[in-house]
Amino acid sequence: MTRPLVITDCDEVLMHMVVPFAEWVDAEHGVLFRIEDASFAGALKRKECGTPLEAAEVWPLLDAFFRGEMARQYPIPGALEAMAAIAEQADIVVLTNVGPEHQQARIEQLALHDFHAPVIGSRGGKGEPVRRLIEQYQPSVALFIDDLAGHHHSVAQEAPDVWRLHLVGEPAIADKIAPAEHAHARIDDWAAAQDWILARLAENVPAPAPEPV
Repeated sequence: MTRPLVITDCDEVLMHMVVPFAEWVDAEHGVLFRIEDASFAGALKRKECGTPLEAAEVWPLLDAFFRGEMARQYPIPGALEAMAAIAEQADIVVLTNVGPEHQQARIEQLALHDFHAPVIGSRGGKGEPVRRLIEQYQPSVALFIDDLAGHHHSVAQEAPDVWRLHLVGEPAIADKIAPAEHAHARIDDWAAAQDWILARLAENVPAPAPEPV
């Protein structure tokens, strides 16, 4: 009998990212990070003049952060404890959009907090990698956790039988992000999220098909 499978994002789900990133770009690059809408790029502004950074300037900053500053990140309250409880019932895979080049650093980062699970550093929509993981693990039931609505849409298209939990663990941005239309639930507190996840695993049934429009 195959075990359930939980596929989870990392940044703002397991680990704080925007707050340590904001502190770093302020101190080292003279850039303020202020989320005023759903646009990550639009939240980055030059301190001296307040103009937003160009989109092409954003990824090099993110890349530099993940390349050398991941030690600044710290766990979302309750996340790793919940993962330990969930691991008793399910296999866990971390699917993170830091890209293949930062995959090993992410493994090492999580290991420092005594969290050990397979990590996949992906790019783009997560639907296809989730589908491949389902094909690989053949789980009895599968569940996906992410803070970005676009990934829930992608998974809904590619692997509709997977339960989808929208979780934004960073309070600084949670109230600025609307619930993902293609998620089955929105829960930002890990104690409540753990209960919801374990209930889905115990039910052991696929996620319901979307209602016809």
